[in-house]
Order: sequence, then C-alpha cells, then structure tokens
Amino acid sequence: MNTVDHIAGHTFHGRKGAIDNSFRYSIDYVLFDPEVCAKTPFLFSFNKVNLTGWRDSDHGGEPGRGRGAIWLRECFEAQGIPQPDQITLLTQPRMLGHVFNPVSFWFCFDDGHQLYAVVAEVTNTYGTRHSYLCHKPDHSPIASTDRILADKLMHVSPFQEIEGTYTFRFDYRDERVGVWIDYGRGSGGLIATLTGPRRPLSNRIILKSLWRRPFGARRAVFLIHWQALKLWVKRARFSPFRTAPVPDQPVSRSHQ
Repeated sequence: MNTVDHIAGHTFHGRKGAIDNSFRYSIDYVLFDPEVCAKTPFLFSFNKVNLTGWRDSDHGGEPGRGRGAIWLRECFEAQGIPQPDQITLLTQPRMLGHVFNPVSFWFCFDDGHQLYAVVAEVTNTYGTRHSYLCHKPDHSPIASTDRILADKLMHVSPFQEIEGTYTFRFDYRDERVGVWIDYGRGSGGLIATLTGPRRPLSNRIILKSLWRRPFGARRAVFLIHWQALKLWVKRARFSPFRTAPVPDQPVSRSHQ
C-alpha cells in the first residue's frame, strides 16, 4: 500500500445497563502503511508540520514518545508472534498540529495478504496508553465473523470500572473498514463501532473534512467531555482516574 486512504467513518457508542446513553458521530480516519514512503496530497505530511499529517512519535509506545512500526515489530518478537509481511495503521490524523486518538488499530497481514493480528492501541484523556494484541491461538486468518476476547486492563472512562472483557470484531476490505467492540461487565457495558468506506486521500477531502468537522482531534476531545457531562448529570457512578491503577505491561494478549 503506497497511498493514504481516507475513512469517512461513523462511530457509535451505546452504554448498556441501568443508565442509558448513546451517541453517533462522523469522524475522519486515515489508513496507510507506516513502513512505506506513501504518496500523499500536498496538505498531508509524514513527520513534518502541515495542515494534517502523522508522526511516528504519536504511536507505538507512550504518547509523544512512540516509535511507530519499529515498536510493533519488537512487540511481536517479544510476544513470540510471527512477524507481519505488511502493516497498515488506522488512526485519526494530526489536525492543525494537534492529535488525540482514543483508539487506533494496527492491522497485520501474513505473506498471503491475510489479516492475522490486530493491535488496538487505546489512549485515555489522561495520557495513559495500553494496547490489546488480538489474534487467534494458531495465528490463522481473522475473518469478519470471528470474535476475539481480551480482558480490560486500563481505565478508559471514569464512568466504567477496570473489569470485564472486550469482544473485538474486524472487517477489513479493499473498499471499507469496520471495527466493533463489545465491552461487557455484569449487567452493564458498552458497544462501540467504527465503520466507513475507503477512498484515496486528497486535498479536497482534507479541506472538506476540516469544514464539516473543524479542529479534528480537538473536536473529539470536546465531544468526549460533553458525553461525560451528560453521564454526570444522569448520576452515573464516577471513579476518578487518579485512583485507577496503570497496567504493568504496555501490551496484553487476547485469550481467543
């Protein structure tokens, strides 16, 4: 993959349990191979200042200290996972110099171009990051119908405890990308989705996205706090992040 794709996506979050809350927003993601010098439109750059772009330091390690795909390959080696033949990253781009990604996805393909592992890189608004390495026990291809389970180990929302299990489902195609996450804990939980078609990124798409969804990631931060305010008004149980433990390891593996 030597180009950058734009995902005009929609994200849906639906809270399960006694306190109901749901929302659906449009959102801009980009999809590209971080190990290839991809062709980019004028308004998008790698590791340079521009209207939009991406930097290695934003991913693969602590926020602001990431090492990009190098980190991912070292992670696979440490975990005893076969090295991918190709990697693509699905993430929100930098916009006007600012970036915040609640979750990004590293899609990993074998030499037969089959998806066999996905790393969900989760970052909360307090700057803590944990990655969930999703794969089958035998590292066989992941189909769109497969469901992969991982224990929740990091505090993401102050209105959800660190307990329960994530169930991931991935649908990666040439024409679109879909991710579904079902978080379950007792009688509560959350359903989160990200779906959208793939199109080559262009200057026109960048300007159109900036007009329709100004400020990019800053808009995402505002919307997160807006939903938090709604939950607080509804008297959802609040657990401050300062009391939440940080995972001992930066990466944990799925158990399916």
